[in-house]
Amino acid sequence: SSRMGNSQPASVGLSNDAAVNQIQDIISHNCVVIFSKTTCPYCKMAKNLFEDLNVNYTAVELDMDTNGRQFQDILEQMTGGRTVPRVFINGTFVGGATDTKKLNEEGKLLPLIHQCQ
Repeated sequence: SSRMGNSQPASVGLSNDAAVNQIQDIISHNCVVIFSKTTCPYCKMAKNLFEDLNVNYTAVELDMDTNGRQFQDILEQMTGGRTVPRVFINGTFVGGATDTKKLNEEGKLLPLIHQCQ
């Protein structure tokens, strides 16, 4: 007979490894990935930057994702910070909105994007 009460519903979250794999999968298969929250003005700024450059991006909205908090913990381990947006290009973390904007102003953003296969 099964004992109730000590099992977690499956939707509570992924194992840490599974969550790490999911993040790595997303950043390796998409040129530009923005880990974002729908309510965050800096996230909007980062998205607008890529839209203005006509560059496709993949947004992962952490506040809409059941694993969002877990993803944010892993992103902190990967990148040293948990603020959003966390912007990845070609699998590499490039920073937040201000960093991304600065790269663009220095003419370094599009060359990074063009390295994507």
